[in-house]
Formats: sequence, C-alpha cells, structure tokens
Amino acid sequence: MNGRHLETGFYDRSVHEVARELVGCTLAVNGTAGVIVETEAYDAGDPACHAYVGRTPRNEVLFGPPGRAYVYLSYGIHSLLNAVAEPEGQAAAVLIRALEPTEGIELMRERRGVEDVSQLCSGPGKLTQALGVGLDLNGADLTAPPFEVLPPAAEWDAIEVVTSTRIGITKAAELPWRYCAGGNRFVSRPWPASPSVGTAGGRKQPSRRQAAASK
Repeated sequence: MNGRHLETGFYDRSVHEVARELVGCTLAVNGTAGVIVETEAYDAGDPACHAYVGRTPRNEVLFGPPGRAYVYLSYGIHSLLNAVAEPEGQAAAVLIRALEPTEGIELMRERRGVEDVSQLCSGPGKLTQALGVGLDLNGADLTAPPFEVLPPAAEWDAIEVVTSTRIGITKAAELPWRYCAGGNRFVSRPWPASPSVGTAGGRKQPSRRQAAASK
C-alpha cells in the first residue's frame, strides 16, 4: 500500500485516545489489508490487562516502547494482535478486534476457509488468521514492514465511534472501553447500539484523519 503511515508518536499517548482513533485506520500486512472497525483498550491498572500482575517474560512487550505489536495466544488457539500504547513503561495496549477487509480478500478466504467477507475479520482471532499474523510478530514495530497502519481515508474521516462495554472477558467487563465504527456490520458480535449523533455513546470526528497523520 502507498500512503503516509502512522508514526510512533501516534501510539505514545493515552491508550483510550489511540483505541478510539485507530477506528477507521487501515491495517495492512503482507498484501492483505482492512479498515479497523473495532478496538478495545487495556491498561496496567485494569484487572483484564496482562500487565496487571506486573512485568513478566510473557508481557514484556506491553511495557513499551509504544508502537510495537503485542501478540499473544488466547486459549492456546488464536493469536491476538494488540498495539502497545502510552509512554514506555506504562504498560497499555489496544486490542484490534475487527477489520472491514479491503485487500487480499481471496488470500484471506484461503487462510480462513470461509467465503463470507463479513466473517473474515469479524473477531480478533479471525483477523490474525486472515492477515497471517502469528506469535513470530510479537514485539514487531507497527511502523515498519510487514506492518503498515495508515490514517483514515477521506470516507472514514468523520465516522461515528460508538463505545460499549468490552466483550469476551470476565474481569472489569463493565468498563466502556470498546470502540466500534457505528453501524458497521464487520464488527464482532454482539453489535453495539448505534446512538444518534450528539449522544454520549458516539461522536463525529471531522478532523481525525488530519490529527492522526500529524502524530
């Protein structure tokens, strides 16, 4: 892909800002790509975060530097991709939960063994399988190959970002740290409610693309 990718500074700030502003960005890996439509935020003070127990060999990457990929195996089956955020030492990351596929769709279908485009990347384990992301990429730089993360294209610049409680976890599940593209049907289920513009659950962001590119 061609374009100005997000630099390390984009990730070197509040994990919640990063999680919200990654929605609408494009994630590309070795000929496959999709628009990020769902994320979740995790920080060191969060019982659901791997860093909550302190620094260990398994979670070392979470402590920085920012802009690195934290990839771990969930339930011994699925590799999950996270973007490390906040200043080095703070231990926070954004889980990439779902993409709307845009490139390399046939390759994604081969890897996933499914035809329905809406099912290729509608979950954190699905998208890593579709993109070919495994544990070998744990600690890799998100600003360098094989990764490329691009700011939102014009048509994604003013999307409504909907917040809801996180899913698939048992600790601190009540925290509203899940961020989704409002009304997008490529997000994982359960789909969050899509509030009207101006309500507390979502918002329009007319300058997100420019802000992201300048980080």
